[in-house]
Amino acid sequence: MDIEVETRSFITEQEYKNLIEFMKKNAEFVKDDYQITYYFSGEKDLRVQQNNFFSKIWFKEGQIHDKYRKELEIKIPKEDFDKIVNLFETLGFSIEIKWFRKRMQYNWNNVKVTIDNTKGYGYIIELEKMSDDEHKESVYKELIKKLKELNIKETPSQIFKDKFEFYKQNWRDLV
Repeated sequence: MDIEVETRSFITEQEYKNLIEFMKKNAEFVKDDYQITYYFSGEKDLRVQQNNFFSKIWFKEGQIHDKYRKELEIKIPKEDFDKIVNLFETLGFSIEIKWFRKRMQYNWNNVKVTIDNTKGYGYIIELEKMSDDEHKESVYKELIKKLKELNIKETPSQIFKDKFEFYKQNWRDLV
């Protein structure tokens, strides 16, 4: 089970607050986190992240905002974040984007739910489940059904791609 299947939507600040209240009553709280994520230059989706608990090197195959992506994570001590950034910069990668995100995570009916407030980017809900290649489409349909139960419509991937490109070009001003 190494395929991340996910659906996500931009939400309003009021929906953000309402969803957190709903999850407090109807889901298992997993964690409250603050994440700093750097996306590196290059053809592949390579990132490093420091959060409240650890740092990690993170690689995702495919295109950003695809419904299904194989991913690889290597956790490292939180305090080694700057060393990893330095290593990648020494290897010739440059930082393309920096994200600063407050994330609430819940387990709701066996679905990982994250509710984010990303500085300069917006409020987002994401539903995620891991799958194997054979079952990824049925898992995706299950996630869409769960999103509808929350009265949230999936934001089309093109809107995410456009907003991501805008953020990529303007993040320094937005944050």
